[in-house]
Amino acid sequence: MVLAFIMFNEIKMKYLIGVALWFSILGVSAQSLVAIDSNYVFSGYMERLGQYRQMPVLPRAIVFLGNSLTDAGKWNDIIPGQPVLNRGISGDISYGVFARLDEVVRHQPKKVFLMIGINDLKRGVPTENIVQNYIRIVRIIQQESPKTIIYLNSILPVNPSKLIESFKAVKNSDIEILNDGLKSIAQNQKSIHFVDLHQIFADDNGDLKADVTPDGIHLEVFAYVELVNYLKKVKAL
Repeated sequence: MVLAFIMFNEIKMKYLIGVALWFSILGVSAQSLVAIDSNYVFSGYMERLGQYRQMPVLPRAIVFLGNSLTDAGKWNDIIPGQPVLNRGISGDISYGVFARLDEVVRHQPKKVFLMIGINDLKRGVPTENIVQNYIRIVRIIQQESPKTIIYLNSILPVNPSKLIESFKAVKNSDIEILNDGLKSIAQNQKSIHFVDLHQIFADDNGDLKADVTPDGIHLEVFAYVELVNYLKKVKAL
């Protein structure tokens, strides 16, 4: 038994050394990987996703996909007469959106408007990881629903003077880096478009306009009307 225990520990040590070596070759530290909080499973996520899965397929739908900023939009009221689906889940992150894409692509949507990442930044997920998740999301949609046009809505800036305590870690400098990554994804792509919402929601300092947000991060109800009008103006809708 003692010999078996020693052999087990030798095997375990060799495995850990091997993993560390591969991390070194890839230029990634094990510590940086462990530090990323990618857990997307919580009661609200599972409950809402369960509801979405029970709904009938709506072919060629216009899907708004994201977190609470998407969830709060009264899209069907603002875009009447259109086959619109709200697929926002409050608190969701880019890892969570990737995990539930099967529910989105089953509709073979005409358009998908994606905005996700602010909760990732809140958790300290590096911008490069968020951009990689966007690439993965886009790739799955293109593979499983090739006729879908994808719109990457820019991550909205925050308003530091009104920002609630739980989002104090979110910086507009990181949001700018993330949006540059989204622009790169959409560059020279016929079925992927970057939509710069800063054109209507950012002030002269690059912060979220104070009059459109109650807490420095979310939008007032009327702001969604402005958002949809802008999407129509740039011919995304």
